Amino acid sequence: MKVNTTSKVKNKPILSNKATDVSNGVNVLVVGSVAYDTIQTPSGKRDNILGGSAVYFAYGASFFSPVSLVSVVGRDFSFEEELELLKARNVDLRGLVIKKGATFKWAGRYVGDMCYAETISHSLGVFGKFQPIIPSYYRNIPYVFLANGSPKLQKKILDQIKKPKLVFADTMNYWIENEKRALLHLIEQIDGLIVNNDEVRLLTGMYHTITAAREILKWGPQILIIKKGEHGALLVTKDDFFAVPGYPIEVVRDPTGAGDSFAGGMMGYLAKIDSPSLPNLKKAILHGNVVASFTIEDFGLEKLKQLSPKQVEERYKKLLGMMRL
Repeated sequence: MKVNTTSKVKNKPILSNKATDVSNGVNVLVVGSVAYDTIQTPSGKRDNILGGSAVYFAYGASFFSPVSLVSVVGRDFSFEEELELLKARNVDLRGLVIKKGATFKWAGRYVGDMCYAETISHSLGVFGKFQPIIPSYYRNIPYVFLANGSPKLQKKILDQIKKPKLVFADTMNYWIENEKRALLHLIEQIDGLIVNNDEVRLLTGMYHTITAAREILKWGPQILIIKKGEHGALLVTKDDFFAVPGYPIEVVRDPTGAGDSFAGGMMGYLAKIDSPSLPNLKKAILHGNVVASFTIEDFGLEKLKQLSPKQVEERYKKLLGMMRL
């Protein structure tokens, strides 16, 4: 079924079944956090490992396309080790700002089925007062991901981008409860929103997922992606929906960053083929699920650092096989 709607950010269709030529990949822009995480799960504990929404997204997207990252760190950041790790993944770090103060730090604990993290402590550091200025050489990047953060800040970022082809944003219950008006204003102007089941219900006041999703689509975006953890993801558009199973993992060691690496894999794949059609969006979500499935197999970025594009493609084919009769 053809989906051909017009984005309010740019006066051009963003979804259609018309394919375009596959390119070598164009850049993806991510604006979000770079952090040090201390994580405790039933599998063990890791102290002060590299994390943050922008980092997980960039790493996930880098399997498919170049990534440009905008964020802020403090002077305590381990530049030699951490920056080389990201540069090796073809991540452009010219948008990473250094400020006097401490880098964002988060400590969390997972128990039981590890569906939710219990925050033990967090210190926003320099990220708490971050007011991103998008460099001029990033403002024409066609694929943009606004990682979880204040919708007021996300809107300021979006206003600096020139004629993007596809803009996705992430959010969470805190912003829904505390900055809902600003969030609704942002939702009117983006192409796609990524949320989980609880956030969909909180945002709309509706319990049934599909009904709530259809309601959100009336507010402006053309695409809603609902993360369902180990059960995969659900894509909803005005005229279609697509359910993707999660790839079965025998041992989950650390769920941190799974949602952001999912978004990175999805956006990176779309940038690689440079064709945000509905069929390609479905393939992109499958690739995002695959990247996230690797992320949760070890702490932080450890599994992703060992991963090759060939392994990602092999698991993608296995996931497709699971979905076929």
